[in-house]
Amino acid sequence: MRLKRRIAIVGYGSAGQCAAVLLERDGHRVEVFERVPEPGPVGAGFLLQPSGLQVLWRMGLLPQVLVHGAVVERLFGDTPCGRAVMDMRYDGLDPRLVGIGLQRGALFSILSDAFDGRRDVRAGVAITGLEDAGRVLVDAAGRRHGPYDVVVVADGSASLLRREVGRVRLDRPYPWGALWCLVPASGWPHLRELRQRYVAARRMVGLLPVGTRPGDATARLSFFWSLPTTTFDAWQAGGMEAWKAEVASLWPEAAPLLRDVCEPSRLARASYRDSVVAPWHRGHAVLIGDAAHAMSPQLGQGVNMALLDAMALATALRIHGDVHDALHALQRERRRHVGIYQRWSRWLTPMFQSDLDTVARLRDLALRPAGRLPLARTHMLRVLSGTQQGLFGRIALDAGFVDALAAGRHPEGGQDERSSHPCRGEPAA
Repeated sequence: MRLKRRIAIVGYGSAGQCAAVLLERDGHRVEVFERVPEPGPVGAGFLLQPSGLQVLWRMGLLPQVLVHGAVVERLFGDTPCGRAVMDMRYDGLDPRLVGIGLQRGALFSILSDAFDGRRDVRAGVAITGLEDAGRVLVDAAGRRHGPYDVVVVADGSASLLRREVGRVRLDRPYPWGALWCLVPASGWPHLRELRQRYVAARRMVGLLPVGTRPGDATARLSFFWSLPTTTFDAWQAGGMEAWKAEVASLWPEAAPLLRDVCEPSRLARASYRDSVVAPWHRGHAVLIGDAAHAMSPQLGQGVNMALLDAMALATALRIHGDVHDALHALQRERRRHVGIYQRWSRWLTPMFQSDLDTVARLRDLALRPAGRLPLARTHMLRVLSGTQQGLFGRIALDAGFVDALAAGRHPEGGQDERSSHPCRGEPAA
């Protein structure tokens, strides 16, 4: 008989939303606190990997994602002179696997619609402290909320509570960030590919198909431009026309997409953190998502990690009667997966966002040839798909999920054949 607990969730981003849906479905009394007055999506778009898509499938939300998302079969990056640096295709792992590009607004709406308590989210309440072994929340006005059986801290990479919950081993901002916006996809010829262009590691520009969102049937691309965070103001002062001319010189094919982007305010500024916390829990409070393990976006795993954390938390609370046992189980379940991605992210970031020209030249020479080696290619594809766990293990993909993903991509049954590929239903190592 499942225990029904009173649970507070701090933060209503992807991690908090997913946890709210799963915990509410398990019969817990869920209360959500969000610091912004009007909760909504932050950022333009992202790439859902098979690991995160499997969570949404288990939640019964994969059909909604496939309705709005864009199928991404290939990740390709090159230099302005046409030298291919990266070329990875999901079919090298399994011919039925893909990524799904999705607007943040689409996922926010899908998860919000699945949460019965969405109208009771306590918006505009910033939680700044914890008391009573993590059972009581204290907001910025000094009001106390609780006590709760479990407090789930999902307040993002700039978490206000990270240090109150876990032992922080590393917490620093990345010197490089990005500018983001959504642009109409009409006329873009690479609608099933994430395309990137690099100038050493000092410039990176990319376009990701991210489909539509509820209430807006226009298919869009997520555009991003990499630059140091200290140069955000200088970029704006330089003027839009000069910047658009620079984009055109690096990537003429992409320049027309920015025709209607005429004001700096059309591009959102994004900055990132690198945070390592161990453990993620103290008393009755636990960190999930970027609050637990913020990292560079180079591997595109932030939302996928958040979904996996939320599912692991719900499962642990379902299995274990004691809260402390459940939070220990969550940490055991997630540490190997998160650990390898934090290390890979830290190693790869200087190759794509830095002033290290020598490192970038080595990347241009070695990355694509390495990807042609069978063992290296398999490892790279597992990292890309979000299924690498530790150095040699992997997260199993359920046969039912792989079939559902293939059927959802090809509703007329174009790719419904079964195969004995090891990615289907393989045991986790």
